[in-house]
Amino acid sequence: METVLKPPCDEQHPQQAEDFHGNLEQNSKLSAGVKKDIEKLYEAVPQLVNVFKIKEKIGEGTFSSVYLATAQLQTGYEEKMALKHLIPTSHPLRIAAELQCLTVAGGQDNVMGVKYCFRKNDHVVIVMPYLEHESFLDILNSLSFEEVREYMFNLFKALRRIHHFGIVHRDVKPSNFLYNRQLKKYALVDFGLAQGTPDTKIELLRTAHSEDQQGSCLQTHPVVALGNGVSVSVTAPKQTAQQSASKAADRRPSSHSKVQMKQGRGGKEDSVHHSVQRSVFGERNFNVYSSTYQENSSTKLIKQSKLIDVSSRKLVTKKNIISTKTVSNGAARKAASGCPLNLPCDCYATDRVCSVCLSRRQQVAPRAGTPGFRAPEVLTKCPTQTTAIDMWSAGIIFLSLLSGRYPFFKASDDLTALAQIMTVRGSRETIQAARTFGKSVVCTQVVPTQNLRTLCEKLRGTNSSCKRSQEEEPSRSESNTVLPVAADKPCAPEALGKQIQRFQSFQEGDGALEMKATDMKGWDQVPDEAYDLLDKLLDLNPATRITAKEALLHPFFKDIRL
Repeated sequence: METVLKPPCDEQHPQQAEDFHGNLEQNSKLSAGVKKDIEKLYEAVPQLVNVFKIKEKIGEGTFSSVYLATAQLQTGYEEKMALKHLIPTSHPLRIAAELQCLTVAGGQDNVMGVKYCFRKNDHVVIVMPYLEHESFLDILNSLSFEEVREYMFNLFKALRRIHHFGIVHRDVKPSNFLYNRQLKKYALVDFGLAQGTPDTKIELLRTAHSEDQQGSCLQTHPVVALGNGVSVSVTAPKQTAQQSASKAADRRPSSHSKVQMKQGRGGKEDSVHHSVQRSVFGERNFNVYSSTYQENSSTKLIKQSKLIDVSSRKLVTKKNIISTKTVSNGAARKAASGCPLNLPCDCYATDRVCSVCLSRRQQVAPRAGTPGFRAPEVLTKCPTQTTAIDMWSAGIIFLSLLSGRYPFFKASDDLTALAQIMTVRGSRETIQAARTFGKSVVCTQVVPTQNLRTLCEKLRGTNSSCKRSQEEEPSRSESNTVLPVAADKPCAPEALGKQIQRFQSFQEGDGALEMKATDMKGWDQVPDEAYDLLDKLLDLNPATRITAKEALLHPFFKDIRL
């Protein structure tokens, strides 16, 4: 495989370089920062000067920046290109694997291909065809139902293509699936986090598999409070047995924080667009930072080795949150290495970490991806992850399209994300699914699953069937649960005094602004097949989750199937 391809051009064009920089200065639309970035890119990879005229920066992520450029062809015609500049610290094997994904699987079935690649020292620029596209957030609530059907069909075509080659994309999300609404063109992009299945046809992904072991994993099983006495814990089954041997605690955590729907900017994913995102789950939902313990003799919290907030790494004690110093991975673990693993932990509700907890084997698994789109098996550190994680992410996209809310999930850490998934898919179902891939999830209260049609129609404002659904499923409206939304109105965040409300009040409340009959665009006639497909995409068990090939054969696509 050739990793460097160049279009025919003269190596010496000093006047052309001056013209490019002159045009850059004349472009008043560019900010000073973007102009500086473009100039640095020209300096880092001088070959670009002879070929491309960089117009603007159109995207920026953790591992790369993307620029719009025009290439002067020999025919005299200018062609638009997308230049992806990888950060200099990217591993060469990772870069080569991404290029191989683009060259082998790309170029058809809505998968982005590659035209050229330039390298100068540790700077690499991948040149791809440019697809003018709309921001997902800008068009979300103007899409007709038929457009959503076509969008998902073409997304599954792309996923079927890459999964055929044994490629797990790991970062399927709207900003990585470009959509030109006018031309009805689509492109799955950004294979920077891709990994291979055991039988992958991408040779370099097999070698790069070890590079996907990103992020440190939890030593024991932290707990996240959902509010009203509900908390979630994830362990390996052996650890659960060890903890049950310890003393039971007669206290349980209760969060007094308000649930608030976070509306804000989309962070890195939509850094170029400045539209306000309307997330269903706010960043501060199910906040564990202010959790305290309350007396309650009727409910016992399952013994835990430590209560830890993943993002702040603070241990929670009986009355206060006590900051602790980070334990050295060297001396502390070495001292604890001789501790028998079958001993029960004795540091629960204290401001220290015992040697038993330190000596436990860490849970190591890939977790690369974007928060809000990670599958349950990723959140629970399942070591065996398949193409099913891409299908879960596609399900989250479909959920956003049907509900008109994006991002739907937004959490500060993995366990909070898992807790949010529980409020939609149910705690019992989550616990049962986790057992299938060797994880034990503990929740102190039963959180029922929700009807996907009722949920999406309520959020979108087409809730004409809410009463019908309520009559058909009265048992669901009688149980207390955590709301999957923090506000009924779609346009403004609203802080609620309590995190727990009855599902019935959620159905019968003020509701989202109902759509006018003339603006329905097919949303008043969403077939049951749509929610059946959504249910199969959001299957908590990766082994039974629908595949891309199966999704294309689903009755939901019977009218547009090729």
